[in-house]
Amino acid sequence: MTDLMLLVQNFISLFMESAPWLLLGLLVAGIMHELVPVSFLERHMGSSSTASITKAAVIGAPLPLCSCGVIPAALGLRRSGASKPSTISFLVSTPETGVDSVSVSYALLGPLFAIVRPIAAIVSAIYAGLMVRWFDGDIANTHKHPHSHAPENADKASCCASETPVAAAVSPQTPKSSSCCASEKPVTACCDDTAATQASSVKPTNKFTEVFRYASGKLLEDIVVWLLVGLALAAAIKTWVPTDFLTQWGDGVIAMLVMAVIGIPMYICATASTPLAVGFLAAGLSPGAVLVFLMAGPATNVSTMGMIKQEMGFRTLCLYLFSVTTASIGFGYLLNYAVSALSLEGLIHMESQLHSHGANIQTLYAACAILLAALMARLGIKKVSARLAQREESHQDCCG
Repeated sequence: MTDLMLLVQNFISLFMESAPWLLLGLLVAGIMHELVPVSFLERHMGSSSTASITKAAVIGAPLPLCSCGVIPAALGLRRSGASKPSTISFLVSTPETGVDSVSVSYALLGPLFAIVRPIAAIVSAIYAGLMVRWFDGDIANTHKHPHSHAPENADKASCCASETPVAAAVSPQTPKSSSCCASEKPVTACCDDTAATQASSVKPTNKFTEVFRYASGKLLEDIVVWLLVGLALAAAIKTWVPTDFLTQWGDGVIAMLVMAVIGIPMYICATASTPLAVGFLAAGLSPGAVLVFLMAGPATNVSTMGMIKQEMGFRTLCLYLFSVTTASIGFGYLLNYAVSALSLEGLIHMESQLHSHGANIQTLYAACAILLAALMARLGIKKVSARLAQREESHQDCCG
């Protein structure tokens, strides 16, 4: 019974520590989602040049997309004319970090990880894109992708695929009326000028509402399950895993390979992986090995690997996995060296720091935790209600 109480205490402590930073990250992510149109991404990712690969990495790093949300986004970009290297760069940097994961990293892991994670994500993404460019060069005309010019399927697959970058370059003023991708916000009827006009007319008055709706709805729904799983596993590791279980692998390549093997098949986002990293650090794992998990886990999962193989081929998939693994291990070694040589241990939180806050700060953290729990409960109630309504409707259709 004592262990169970300690488990609950560790879970609550981690939840409270991450709540205010997660809320801040959700808010910033919602604002970015409303202000960064998909057409902007497509315009800067159409070639295999180093500049295009770099842009894809830098653009993708702060975006509020986790390992599940990045798949349809990358697929849409690829089918809209983005090159293989740029798409791979986007696929690596986007799930590895984000505004929400950086804020949670600062709260749970300390300022060093909050700085290192986005830098490592961008550099590893550029490295992965260059590897694909050098060893699996894209077709010279990247817009010849089989899905790019498919008028009969354009409306079914994506309204964004109906207009090619070439057409956009010839007629720079037509997208506003012919493509929903030119608007800042997608509308229900992709090619309906009336709907687009109505959306643009009401958008300024509903901007805050849309930011809140996305941040507390779709984005939170995408990460809530794995966030709670990550917190629970982190609390379990802190409660029951002995220190020598993970430290037996040492700080070298074996430990980092073990963390890569653990992280690669997992379906977990950057934010949800952070509480797990706290547990690994508390169990005695080196910062470098933890960084390997934080990079490899969000960047790869079974669904992402399947999409890459289907859309870009087996060779691209192998280069993608090789790049993610070697980049994460390389940065792991660099982090361990920097911590040792520069004595940066003080910039890493080896365990939750909530106990060190004053009474006023603890009250703030508790209020944020209550708010975050309420938003999560709201999502759960809505999902249960929707399922009950769907079941009732099916029952009525079946029984007349």
